[in-house]
Amino acid sequence: MSLKLIVFILLGGTLLVASCNSGKNKPAFCNENACLKDSLKFIKDNHPLKPYVYISSKNCEADTIAWSYMGMGSNRKIALGYILLKEHVRCFIKDTSYAWVLFNTCPGGRGYSIKLPFNKKNNISRSGAAINDFDPKFFVEEGLVANTDRGNVFVEDMNTGQKAMMTFGKETDMDLDAIHETLDSVNITRQHIWTKVKLDGKWKTMEKDITLQ
Repeated sequence: MSLKLIVFILLGGTLLVASCNSGKNKPAFCNENACLKDSLKFIKDNHPLKPYVYISSKNCEADTIAWSYMGMGSNRKIALGYILLKEHVRCFIKDTSYAWVLFNTCPGGRGYSIKLPFNKKNNISRSGAAINDFDPKFFVEEGLVANTDRGNVFVEDMNTGQKAMMTFGKETDMDLDAIHETLDSVNITRQHIWTKVKLDGKWKTMEKDITLQ
């Protein structure tokens, strides 16, 4: 059974409830007037310690991420400072071990992924080169996180930590703020990676069967 998270969006004292992992909304990327007015809270409500991730908003931006659980003692926090929409944010919480937050920023749609360990001794993992399927030209199977270092595509199962990768064979000059100029489209599942990528000025399709391990 897939993990279900409850998303609480606080707006003028009204509580709206949605599922963090339900559906695959792929709206058009936002314009220059985009504004995150409401804070977001993701909770694993079926866990006795209620681990959560809270994204606060300030001056239309996603200002800070805080995460904790009952009995942890205090929040861990990191600054953000990105403009985004709630439709471009997804969260996965693995009990009290860690959480993943995936989002795309406005207006350009650059993808980010952040792994947030609850244990304060463990380091935060942060990527500004995420391949998220909020982008309508990118498909990533649910439960996976993907990113690129301009020469490879890396895939990880958010629940198990198992990984796989595919190389382009060379490093590209990919501009992550204009990713489609180099990486046109992707289709990533637990068994296969397919991409359309520009190499040496020419579009090529590259694919590979993978095994997450």
